[in-house]
Amino acid sequence: MGERIYGYHAIEEGLKKAFAGSTLYLMRSGGERLNKLEFKAQCTGKVAVKKVSRDELDRMAPGIDHRGAILDLGGPRKGASRLKEVSVEDFISSLEEGRDYLVIMLDGITDPHNLGAILRSADQFGADLVVIPERRSVQANETVVKVSSGAAQYVPLAVVTNLTRALEKLKDNGFWVYAADMNGSSSYEEKFSSRSVLVMGSEGSGISSLVRKNSDYVVSIPMRGHIDSLNVSVAAGILMYQYRKNHD
Repeated sequence: MGERIYGYHAIEEGLKKAFAGSTLYLMRSGGERLNKLEFKAQCTGKVAVKKVSRDELDRMAPGIDHRGAILDLGGPRKGASRLKEVSVEDFISSLEEGRDYLVIMLDGITDPHNLGAILRSADQFGADLVVIPERRSVQANETVVKVSSGAAQYVPLAVVTNLTRALEKLKDNGFWVYAADMNGSSSYEEKFSSRSVLVMGSEGSGISSLVRKNSDYVVSIPMRGHIDSLNVSVAAGILMYQYRKNHD
């Protein structure tokens, strides 16, 4: 078995990039949605379709809400991936003069649902790169891909050993760094640079002191409610919108 994708939207996107040897497992007597997935799989000319019982799907994905469909990407070619993984160095080498760039850096995000939701927003708001650390962070697993509704296959993702070094490389190439923190200045009044890095920290401990020290600005989202913080994926989406509002 190879990498597996669950969830209707994630499978729909996965079929667009599936390679030969992939298999779409569908529950027998499925509804209209599953029939559409079957049709799309057949149209690829590369994905086999197998109808199985719900019990068999449950055994293939114990404890996962598969909704009657599992896409198994099989044994991919060496170097092939369902994720758009890049290095920070390769990203920097591809930068073009006069173009806006938005990078999202995640410091200590451990919930796969938050990472998936952030990748979905990153796709919608045209983020050019998402950077996560190799340690003390959730990685792009099956849950992340499902929650992202397929966006994980389109948003370039860089996994780095040291966030501070990655920040330094980006700053050396014209990027300004904006760290999100409740005690920062109002993001509504911030004019984000054309080359911006938005740093989001964990909901528990926030951004690490070293990453914050290497940031150029600390920004917050003004709120009027009764609770004192937003979910990190919601906050990331708001800040991405504000960046795009300045640069579209």
